[in-house]
Amino acid sequence: MPINLILFIAALLVSFVLFRWLFTIIKSTVTNLVIIVLIVVLLQSVFDISPQELFNEIINIPQTFQDLLKR
Repeated sequence: MPINLILFIAALLVSFVLFRWLFTIIKSTVTNLVIIVLIVVLLQSVFDISPQELFNEIINIPQTFQDLLKR
């Protein structure tokens, strides 16, 4: 077999694996983004919690855990 054919097949295989990996990452990112948006919209519409309040609570998570462990 000519070396060019082997190199071409190897390049196709590597490209396939890379694009599959990239697609998996993009799919996972979009799925997580949709879930986060749904949670924020639900909190905002049902409980009237603003995104800023949620963000502030996320920032305070380490302090909350410290307070719970001290008790």
